[in-house]
Formats: sequence, structure tokens, C-alpha cells
Amino acid sequence: MDHTKITFLGKTLLIPHRGNLGEKRGCPEDEEEDTPSKKPKVESDHENGGPPHQDEEEEPEGETNDGEEDGETFADMMKYGLTELDVGILKYVSDHEGFSGILKERYSDFVVHEINKEGKILHLDDLSIPAEAEPEESDVLTEEQKKQLGELQHFKNKEDNVSIEVMDDTKEKRTLVHKAIKTQFAGLETKTEEKEGRKFIVAYHAAGKKALAAPRKHFWPKNRGSFCHFVLYKENKDTMDAINVLSKFLRLRPNMFSYMGTKDKRAITVQEIAVLKITAERLAHLNKCLMNLKLGNFCYKNHPLKLGELQGNHFTVVIRNISGTDEQVAQAMTSLRQTGFINYYGMQRFGTTAVPTQQVGRAILKDNWKEVVDLILKPRPGAEKEFLVRCREEWAKTQDPEAALKKLPNKRCVEGQLLRGLSMYGKKNIVTAFGLIPRNNRLMYIHSYQSVVWNTMVSRRIEAFGLKAVEGDLVLKGKEAESRSIHDIVMPLPGFDVIYPSHHGKKGLCYRELLSADGLDIDNMRHKVKDYSLAGAYRRIIIRPSDVSWEVIKYDDPRISLVHSDFEKLENKPAPVFNNEGKYRALRMEFSLPPSTYATMAIREVLKLDTSIKKQTQLNTTWFN
Repeated sequence: MDHTKITFLGKTLLIPHRGNLGEKRGCPEDEEEDTPSKKPKVESDHENGGPPHQDEEEEPEGETNDGEEDGETFADMMKYGLTELDVGILKYVSDHEGFSGILKERYSDFVVHEINKEGKILHLDDLSIPAEAEPEESDVLTEEQKKQLGELQHFKNKEDNVSIEVMDDTKEKRTLVHKAIKTQFAGLETKTEEKEGRKFIVAYHAAGKKALAAPRKHFWPKNRGSFCHFVLYKENKDTMDAINVLSKFLRLRPNMFSYMGTKDKRAITVQEIAVLKITAERLAHLNKCLMNLKLGNFCYKNHPLKLGELQGNHFTVVIRNISGTDEQVAQAMTSLRQTGFINYYGMQRFGTTAVPTQQVGRAILKDNWKEVVDLILKPRPGAEKEFLVRCREEWAKTQDPEAALKKLPNKRCVEGQLLRGLSMYGKKNIVTAFGLIPRNNRLMYIHSYQSVVWNTMVSRRIEAFGLKAVEGDLVLKGKEAESRSIHDIVMPLPGFDVIYPSHHGKKGLCYRELLSADGLDIDNMRHKVKDYSLAGAYRRIIIRPSDVSWEVIKYDDPRISLVHSDFEKLENKPAPVFNNEGKYRALRMEFSLPPSTYATMAIREVLKLDTSIKKQTQLNTTWFN
């Protein structure tokens, strides 16, 4: 069994990785389990909206013991983590009785299918290449020439080039030969040479690092759309990691890919991706060597994808080991379908370590850059990888960025990027040094703070007025009206370009008081660094999911998947079989949500259970003892 080494309170512990039984594991090219986060973060369309974790770790699983007498469980280590109460998640909309269950016990218990802008739920169900008219140049090369070019392409030719004489010497014929070689033999370049009055087209390798880093564009038919769109199916890997893997194999920059939203790591997810001028053949070929990723449903279009242009996501979620009766489950799911849930920002938004990301965001907004550095780099309690512990100890002892940087095997984590900035620009230029962290990661700190404020204010609003619209509430048209329902009401994220509710006479409902307590002025949300100026936004306080359905299932083997995935269907694998007399019970639910909402918050409403890693770990360790 594979383990991750972490240090907790000075002890080295081994945490086991428990993947799904029989599920394939990643190949060396795409396994980066022990590599700190290097990916740019963008606001998620559902579950991946969390801020950059300084020590990007997978959700905890099970129990471990390092062999010492007082070995710690992961639940013990997570005692420094956040709970829902810490981030303003306090209220429920329904009055049904809650019940316990385990969320995301296996990554295959959480399946996400993107809903595109036409409202279609995306599936991976076709691995074929789209039919196209045969290119004109297909027959201009003889079989012998193709053999020679193939040997050259794979470095099996003793010569470093292949010369093809153009017998019918016209510019059109030469052009066809050039195109045929470039399209059929990737990696080869061509040039025209004249020898003794005869024209030859010479094929050779496009050598050198520069050519590999910026490969030349292959011939692309004019009647073919410039972008190849495809469905990406992935298991236990987040969207940016998947794109980084595809980029390596295709020798492309990651920004050549576009998508409508990022998806969870700890899940099976299906989403649309577009890439510029890469053929479906090349993409389909990757299916032979990729693990935990599958590409299909190829088509060519004239446009890329844009963040946020999806209609939402369809979720299939399994909650294992439920304690609720069938009647309790029906009551809870009916409430979810009819009333909905509070549209809180979920726990993923706030990190998993002892230093919540909203604290860093608050320090940025207060222009307290010494505190920003301190919060990110200082030693902290709780579970961390060994090299991060050593790095923090070095920083605390010497305040020397170069010495602390040497303790990190990978410099692309947030700590490494900040230390590199401090090393380059000095400790008196923290704003510039902090700028070495990717922009999306930096902004997620302040978005995290905004999210805590929003959660807290919504909890206060529901505590004060319940689920009825009242005078002072805001609706999206910007006017106040008691005739609206709770589903029309929005609350603002704090910023310089929003208006605030006017619930007069209700103490604690005032944004101004909340921000003042944090040392911030609500009338001055513009920052001297433009990136950190908050305009604000509006967000619905209640979301009602669509396409809600559910069933309670019983089964005997806790190791089997309880959802029939797209990949399993393509492989003609049988659907899971349930046993009405099985000793385990699970709730399998399906629902669709709009972008930028958190499925875990819908599940929280059903279970009436804290969804934080801290609380779920306690459930998991009890369940597996």
C-alpha cells in the first residue's frame, strides 16, 4: 500500500492511500501526488472553488499509526482544521430530522457531469474519430517513400534526411508533398532543394529544444474548425492536473486548452475541453497511455470554450452507511427538491490547514504585508508534509528566504513562490515578492475572506427573518420588495460596487459592523494594488436543485463502486448489483445545480451534518475501526 509521509506535532506519520479496489493507478507521467500545488486556480463551477492550499493534500482517509506508543489518528491531526461554524455556515432551511452518513468515502461516490450551455448533460460515450473527407495529399507519396519517412520519423534511418524527387514539377504538386509529409509524419520538417536541375523535397527532423517548446503548426484544412472539442473523463484528478498531463504528452502550453469550469479532484467527472489545432487522431491516441483519464466525443468547432458559459453540473452522489430510515430520507430529499438549500460557500473555499486562507485575505485587504508573510510561512500545528515543516522551521529560525527555500524539493508551491520572491526582491518589497504567486492563487485569498463575510451575513439574515422576503432584502433587479419569495433574494459579497440590504433596527445584520470588527472600512474597498480592489458581487441565498431523484440501496461489499460510470459502460462492464438483504445501506442521490454552487452544501442540508474534513474524518475513522 502506498503512503504519504507527514509530520504532526514533531512526529513522522504514514497515511495510507486507499484507492478503489481494482481501479487503475496513474502512470509515472501523470502521478504528482507528492508535488505541492502548481496549478493556477480559478473560481469553480461547483466543488472545486477552494483557495490554494499551501500544502495541497488529498482528503484524509482512514486511520494510521506510525508505530509509536501514542500514535495519532488522522482525526487527531485534523483537530486544528476548520469546521463549518468557523466559516459562517450555521443555518438550515428545513426542519426534518438529520441523519449520519459518510460523504466521498470513495472518489467514485461523487460523480459530476457538466451541463453545457445548450442544457445537455455531457457523457463520454463515443471514442471514434469524426469522419472527414480524405485530404487531397493522401496519394502523393508512394508506399516506399512512406516507409522511408516512417523510419526517419522514428530515428531508424541511418541517414538524417529523406529526399523525394518531384517528377511533375509544379508548385501545386510540391505543396501537396510538403503537406503530406507534415501531416502524416509528425516531427518532420521539409524544404525544397535543387540538384543538377532537378527538384527534391527533403524531409528532416525539426530538432532542438526550441522546436519542441514551440512546435510548428501542421497543415490544417480550411474547412475544419480550428478547435477540437472533446469530452474529458477523469478519475481522482483535478482539471488543471489533467490538462498539465495532456500538455506534456502533446508538447503544448497548458493555455492552448480551454474549458468552462474546473472540476473536483476526489471524484469521477465528465466535462468538455477544447484545444487549438490538435487533431482528434492525436488526442484519441493518448487513450492508449493515459491512466485515470479518457478522451472522446470529438468534434471540430471554430471557437474555444469560455469559463462560466456552462449551465451547471449534474451530480450523482453516494452517501454510505446512512443511519436514517427510508421515511427520514424521503422527507429530507423532498425538502431539497421543493425548498432547496442555503447557497453557502463550501468548506473547499477555505483550505484545510491550521491557518485559514481567509485570514491571509483579510491581512492583504488591511495592507498588512508582514502578517501575510507570517501567516503563509510561520510554523503551524496540524498535519503537514515533512519538507514544509522543515522549511517553516528554517524561516522561523533565520528569516532567510534562500535558506528556507533550500528545504523545499519543489519550489512551485505557494511557500516556494513567496520565498523566491522574497529572495529576489528583499523583505522590504513584500508586495512585489508576493506577486510571484500566480494571480488566481493570490485572488483566492481575498475571495476566501469575502466568502466568510457572505456566509456569516446570510446566516444572520436567516436567523433574523427565516425564509420569508422582508423589507430591506435585495433582489437581482436591485429594488427591495416584500412580494418576492426567498428564492429571489440575493446578498452581496462586500466591495466598492454593490449596494447593501437595509434591514434597519436589526443589530448584527450590518455589513459595516462586521468589516469594522476586522479592521476594514466598507466605504474604502479599493486597494492601492489594483488586483486587490474588491468590486463585490451578488449571490442568491437559496438554491433549489433541479432533476432531483434518489434511492436507498443495500449492498454487501463496501469496496465496490455503487455508480455505473461512463468508462465502465464503454468497457461493457456490468452495472453494480444491489442486494435487498445487504448489510450496508447507502443513499444514492442525483440533482443538477447552477454554476458556482457547492454540492456539499446541498448534501449538508439533507444530512444536517457538518461537511468539513475535520468532522467527516471522525466519521470515517469510526466507520473503519
